[in-house]
Parts: sequence; structure tokens; C-alpha cells
Amino acid sequence: MKIAISAAETSGDMIGATLVKSLIDLNPDCQIEGLAGEMMSNAGCHRLWNMDHANVMGFSEVLKKLPSLLKLRSSIVTHFTKSRPDVFIGVDSPDFNFKIERKLKQNGIKTVHFISPSVWAWRSNRITKIKASADLMLCLFPFEMDFYKKHGQKALFVGHPLAEILEPRRQHIPGKRVLLMPGSREAEIKSLLPEILTSVKLMREQDPELMFRISLANNDFKDWVETQIGEQNIDLSIGDAHARIASSDLVIVASGTAALEVAMIGVPMIVIYKISGPSYQIVKRLLKTDYVSLPNVILGKGIVPELIQDNANAKNIAYTAMQLINSNNSELTAELGLIHKQLNQGSSECSAKAILEFINE
Repeated sequence: MKIAISAAETSGDMIGATLVKSLIDLNPDCQIEGLAGEMMSNAGCHRLWNMDHANVMGFSEVLKKLPSLLKLRSSIVTHFTKSRPDVFIGVDSPDFNFKIERKLKQNGIKTVHFISPSVWAWRSNRITKIKASADLMLCLFPFEMDFYKKHGQKALFVGHPLAEILEPRRQHIPGKRVLLMPGSREAEIKSLLPEILTSVKLMREQDPELMFRISLANNDFKDWVETQIGEQNIDLSIGDAHARIASSDLVIVASGTAALEVAMIGVPMIVIYKISGPSYQIVKRLLKTDYVSLPNVILGKGIVPELIQDNANAKNIAYTAMQLINSNNSELTAELGLIHKQLNQGSSECSAKAILEFINE
């Protein structure tokens, strides 16, 4: 059995790795290959293309790398058209993967998309593109199923893989530890980190005992981050976010999958988000939900503070952080615990079984 897969960003690589492992566990003889990062590669995926070449963020940022992205996508389509897999799995990154899926589907190759795009939040008209691209949609959140049922798209709620590897922490001892997670992509790190670091100075003025740590997803921007930190006493580490989150009293995190990771572990957080001006103007006009962060969307209320675009400035970050640090957050952590319970469905094995059954239909 030959399975093709494509993950174009860090969060997709992490989730894709759990899927790859489950597929191999259920069918040790299957061959899995495609566009992958380190985690998927380590899980057993043969990496034909490196995910780093596709890992970009925002409309204007994508435009800068558009020629290379189009070339990469064309190479993937050409390869799997000639060397036909039993199924092609696009992991997240819909704007990148749907075109590949559609071309392969037109050539009679079965296609699965793992992680529904946020059609419930914006650009719901993408359902036409989805139906032309994915034979089967695997959904991480139960509320997504109503949308697909309404539009006649084959879909399955499988839960979230993160719920298998993360769980709410127990018996946390407060220690005035603040974790800074500025994102994994160049645009978000370079727009968010300067504001975060200035907020650190403001917080230290109010409480010199606070301890700050930065966790990065990889080494790509380590040197730049170290330069930005300068003489500030901030501990920097790579690839240990889950352990760092669990031992923190507060996490300041870029919006995205990382915010859901913090929620799974049950730690108070501030979600921040800032993209280029042109990109934000487009997104703002298309957005159909009151919230940006996944924890708030899942719970349907503003449990987690969100600081978006111009509001994601040092003064606001520091003010909101000190409020949380000096509060009893038991209600907040209890709400976050409900997210883990809702999404803990054995996602990886459930997804792998669904894909193998789909191949054999």
C-alpha cells in the first residue's frame, strides 16, 4: 500500500506525525511519502520534499514566495500522477493542498483532507473547492460536522491528535513563570517578538520576581531571537514547548495550534495575533466569528484574552498579563479542561482506520 501525504507547516507536521505513526502501526507494510517536516520524517514518512520550502504565513508573505510555492506544488502533482498512490492525504494548509488534491482527484486518485479549514469562520464559499478536492474530510472539531452535512460533503469527526499526547496538568505549584511563544513562522515571530520583549520590561517593573522563558519550535530563527533578547534575562529553548507550558503560570502565545496546545494542558494564556496591514484588512472583511483563538471558538465564549493586530502591543500585553498573574484562574483552567475532554477521541487511530477503510472501499 502506498500513501502520499503533504504537510506544509509546523503544526501540520506535528499532527501529521501522529497520523503517520498510527497508519504504520495498523499496516506495517504501507509506504508513506511526500512533503514533510522533521516530526513526520522521524515517524516513518519518506520525505521527498522538505516542508520548510512551503512554510509561509499571510497573503502578502505568500505572494513573495509564490513562484517557488507553485513550482513545489506542481512537482508534487507530477510525481504522484506518475507514481500513483492508493490515497493522497493533505494535512491542513488548504490553500496549498487543495490544488494538489483536486488535480490528483481528477486523475482518479482518492483524496483525504485531514483538518478542515475554518469554513465556519470565514470563506464558507470554499465548500465548492473542498468538494472538488477532497473525497473525505477528517474534522478535528465536532461543530464542523454540521457544515459538511448541510453541503453534502463526506466528513468524519475524529477528535484532535493533541488530546492524545497532552492532558490537563495536575497539582501545579505557582512560581511566577511566564512562557513566551511568538510563533513558528518568520512573519509572526518578527512582528510579535519585539512587542513581547518590551512587555517583559514593563512587567518586570511591576514585579521583579517574574521569570521569563521563550520556547521556539525550531532553530530557524534562534540567532535572530537571541539578538533581540540582548541583555534581558530570558531563558531561550528549542522544541520543548509542552514541558515549558506545563510548568508555567502564564503563556503569551501566537494565535494558532499553539494556543490549543496551551489549552489542552490547562494553562492561563493571552493569545496575540498580528500580520501585515494588507493581509489583516482582507482577513477582517472575511471573518465571520467573534473570536480568533481556537480555545474561544471551541467554547463559544471569550474565556481567553485575545489581543489582535494594533491591540497586540507591549502595553496591552503587560497589563493583561499582570491581571492574570495576580488572579485566581481556577474557573479558566476548568473551562480549558472541557476542551480536552471534548476532543479526546483517539484521533490518530480513528483517522488511520478511516483512511485505510476508505482505501479499501
